[in-house]
Amino acid sequence: MDKVVQSAVEAVADIPDGATLAVGGFGLCGIPSVLIHALLDSGATDLEVVSNNCGVDDWGLGLLLQAGRIRRIIASYVGENKEFARQYLAGELEVELTPQGTLAERLRAGGSGIAAFYTRTGVGTLVASGGLPWRYGADGSVVVASPPKPVETFEVRGVPHEFVREEAITADYALVRAAAGDRQGNLVFHASARNFNPLCAAAGAVTIAEVETLAPVGSLDPDAIHLPGIFVDRVLPLTPAEASDKRIERRTVS
Repeated sequence: MDKVVQSAVEAVADIPDGATLAVGGFGLCGIPSVLIHALLDSGATDLEVVSNNCGVDDWGLGLLLQAGRIRRIIASYVGENKEFARQYLAGELEVELTPQGTLAERLRAGGSGIAAFYTRTGVGTLVASGGLPWRYGADGSVVVASPPKPVETFEVRGVPHEFVREEAITADYALVRAAAGDRQGNLVFHASARNFNPLCAAAGAVTIAEVETLAPVGSLDPDAIHLPGIFVDRVLPLTPAEASDKRIERRTVS
């Protein structure tokens, strides 16, 4: 099946207002920046985003945030994005902060058809007992707080430990970026740019992948493929200029 689309506009054209998006990337590494720009231009709004973070103020998901297109986000940290922090504290944005490993496993579970799982991460904290501020009011009060989660005791090597139950995450759409992909959607990621991309791709009902290199079908080593094409619905080949346009979140020189 040929999954290649001719433009970013075509790739995101059916993403409606109110959609839930799982977006790959870590900081600015491996983010689907071309698809994000196309989504910004499409005008889609009232979005719920699941991503490790929300880019920076002028790049990545930060562009959607600045435009007021994101209603809610599930993320691990605020990062370098001052607008993210401002909107959250001003009560303009609902934020479900989630431990990073838990977020990864919630996405993996969603992509694997697993409804929930138990983890020791967060036991004894507000992650388990509830009360984390998800949305503030204009006066600084907590309008929406996280609910308590079920906690159960299991034995690990004969020693009882408490575990908190975390529910899987699925999304209407997933936007990811790969170093290479073929027309059937088989993807290869480069080094740390793999990060959350395969997890988000599997968790999305419709997955759209932008690829830096479009490889002929059969040319990718089957053992080198990180994400099988069964998880990918659309493939957007990038131009050389688009593929090389990568920002550095924080430049450090000696």
